Amino acid sequence: MQEDFLHYIWKYKKFEIANLKTTTGQSILVNHVGQHNFNSGPDFFNAKLKIEEQLWAGNVEIHVKASDWFLHNHEQDKAYDNIILHVVWEHDTDVFRKNNTSIPTLQLKDFIEETLFNNYEKLFSKQSKWINCENDFALVDNFVLSNWLERLYFERLERKSKTIETLLQESKNDWEAVLFIMLAKNFGLNVNGESFFSLAKSIDFSILRKTQSDQQILEALLFGQAGFLDQDIEETYYLSLVNEYSFLKQKFKLENHQVLPIQFFRLRPPNFPTIRLSQLASLYYEHQNLFSRVIETNALDDFYELFKVSTSAFWKTHYTFQKESKASVKTTTKPFVGLLLINTILPIKFCYAKQKGEDVNIDIIKLAYAIHSEKNSIIKAFNDLKKVSKSALDSQALIQLKTEYCDKNKCLQCTIGNTVLNKQII
Repeated sequence: MQEDFLHYIWKYKKFEIANLKTTTGQSILVNHVGQHNFNSGPDFFNAKLKIEEQLWAGNVEIHVKASDWFLHNHEQDKAYDNIILHVVWEHDTDVFRKNNTSIPTLQLKDFIEETLFNNYEKLFSKQSKWINCENDFALVDNFVLSNWLERLYFERLERKSKTIETLLQESKNDWEAVLFIMLAKNFGLNVNGESFFSLAKSIDFSILRKTQSDQQILEALLFGQAGFLDQDIEETYYLSLVNEYSFLKQKFKLENHQVLPIQFFRLRPPNFPTIRLSQLASLYYEHQNLFSRVIETNALDDFYELFKVSTSAFWKTHYTFQKESKASVKTTTKPFVGLLLINTILPIKFCYAKQKGEDVNIDIIKLAYAIHSEKNSIIKAFNDLKKVSKSALDSQALIQLKTEYCDKNKCLQCTIGNTVLNKQII
């Protein structure tokens, strides 16, 4: 039994309201359950109750066992002097305020439906399950699920906004600089995301502004900061980058000792960091004011066109500096651009609109629904329970659901968990 479950029962009045009685037989009429307190102190503030003929206004404290009152030393805490009702699952002792006056007690297990308790026990059973509700997930109404996923998606956007807001403070509200850092992180994908993030943060964006009119100088800047230009390679293009970076390093007093190591291991050649850095350089070479373009663009096809960039000429026949390969045009793909939209562009647009006091939620939802669902172990597991992830909005919401609710046993704060708890057992 979790105390959170008792909070849920009290907050949503999941008990026999008409026949409530204290453990001493006094009638209880609940006018207002109070305001749920998630901080220290009583569990519900400013409740209004009628016990027998006496109207009470004050706080409500909830425990699994009444004796928990003394276990938590509430009898010595002035914050609990205004408790008007002690709500417990099991009444194993009487409780008193600091002045030794008795506190009326409601034993909840006498007043809840057996169905609700059975559903709770089933949901939180000790069986080995991927998620608590996996046996009932497929039965959740599609309308209920769809609305909950939209709410979860915006929770995830809010979570991603925290990184953006921190970067804005550090850059003195330079949205172009923040966009560059976030894009760089996502050009690095999962393997090199943090490394590319540290690389982008190592470059003052004013330097990128001064160099982006020349693609080779821009590549020298990125490859040099990545630590790729300190090898003994006798190749014309490579040596030209070394010379360019040496000049840039001296001119702008560049340091890269805080840039995290960049990996090639476990990557397919099209995702090699050399290819992604060249594509990132091409993007900023081709678009001098990328942030304004991002904010103005709303159609998915227009985003695909905006972020469709190829590497410079050298990388058409190379994946690394050392070895030549079969010639191919290495252009960003739609799935890759989709990831940029999911992880960078939509959070940036959401955060920018919030700062401006504008509502772009409908545009964001429309775009998120238009992008294909991500593919990973979490999405596969949910789809095995019920074919639910058809778009990026779905997949992002499901990741939020798994990591912030399922993994933390927050079923009582989850719409799906509530649906399972309140279903009727046939």
